[in-house]
Amino acid sequence: MHTVVIGGGVIGLTQAYHLAREGAEVTVVDARGTGLGASKVNAGWICPAESAPVPGPGVVLKSMKWMLRPDSPLYIRPSLDPSFVRFMLGMWRKSNSRDQRAGFEGHLRLAADTLQIFDEYRADGMDFEMHTDGLLMAFMEQDNFDHHIDNLDLASQYGRQPRVLNRDAVHEQEPLLTDGVLGGIYFPQERHVDPGAMTAALHRRLVAMGVRIVENSPIDAVELNGNRVTTVHSGGNRYTADSFILAAGAWSGNLSKQFGVPLPVRPGKGYSVEVPALRLRSAVNLWDAKVAVTPFNDRLRLAGTMEFGGLDEKVNQVRVDAIMRAPGKYFRGWEPPATKPTPMAGMRPMTPDGLPVIGHLGHLQNAYVSTGHGMMGVTLAPGTAAALTDLVLHGKQSPVLAPFTSARFRGGARPTPQPVA
Repeated sequence: MHTVVIGGGVIGLTQAYHLAREGAEVTVVDARGTGLGASKVNAGWICPAESAPVPGPGVVLKSMKWMLRPDSPLYIRPSLDPSFVRFMLGMWRKSNSRDQRAGFEGHLRLAADTLQIFDEYRADGMDFEMHTDGLLMAFMEQDNFDHHIDNLDLASQYGRQPRVLNRDAVHEQEPLLTDGVLGGIYFPQERHVDPGAMTAALHRRLVAMGVRIVENSPIDAVELNGNRVTTVHSGGNRYTADSFILAAGAWSGNLSKQFGVPLPVRPGKGYSVEVPALRLRSAVNLWDAKVAVTPFNDRLRLAGTMEFGGLDEKVNQVRVDAIMRAPGKYFRGWEPPATKPTPMAGMRPMTPDGLPVIGHLGHLQNAYVSTGHGMMGVTLAPGTAAALTDLVLHGKQSPVLAPFTSARFRGGARPTPQPVA
């Protein structure tokens, strides 16, 4: 059984590993080097407790206000392109409590075994920085704090053990917080990793397992025979296989058209910067500012913003400067580094409902998709890979994949899974 995985980010590499671990022959084809873009520059959080979809109550009003601010946490570059308009209308339709809770529960189910699988990766020889200190959400605005307290029942139901902290308790949990922080929520089980080190470790392990990795080879053509994919092309190279998995992150929307199954996956640009280390007790979500703070052994990473626009990784310094200002409101003694850090940008794959697309690729019998994980790629990658491996190799459709079918965008029935000998 030979599978071609298109895409070498955290989703594609994790998928390739799970397939190879089950004995499949695997080829990974990436348009550039593996582990770049959003897979490298994200906050590195393993945080099922924070995996609610982006569309939710109040998002429409906030996004309209933020469109007028170039340094806002969410920026939407206006466009009259019909596909963009449909995408934004779809997102705004899903910006309600019912749909967000349903999506959150779907993510929690998909990530149920995430921590166990990460431990398996380490036990299999993958060497990357990982911390088990939990995650603290810090709030300066009472309305935001109250909203999150009201929605902790799902996190509790799925074993995330949230602890609501009042003003005194949150400062005891993280002594570096300023008096402006009025409360917090601490999730003791959440973790964080160095995402660049993680994807590099995956790459090394895949090579050791005999997986073929082809870099700097963008897919430019797809051959179909009825409802099956026979070959994908990259330049003068042809890749034939028994099955194909589209896992190209933010580029999946464009590539899906070549398979005849266009998916509404659009890029949501995020930024990160690294500064000298700060002795924090855990990762911290500066929730009102929408900035993620990740302490690594030798440095601190600040990550944030969501920018809907073109498929590029150009850096907007205005938005980077906003990320750099945020810690000054939350942490005592915060001073920006004397030397301006070099910012990094990455394109997150976003869908209108904020949920990934996992499973069969439309009507195609031997083509699959794994994309649209948004800001939750590191968190959802292990569960995604495990469930999709069962579908690809054994024809087993896990119930956890039900909310993520590509058919929800097309209204068509997906093919019946068929076991592969």
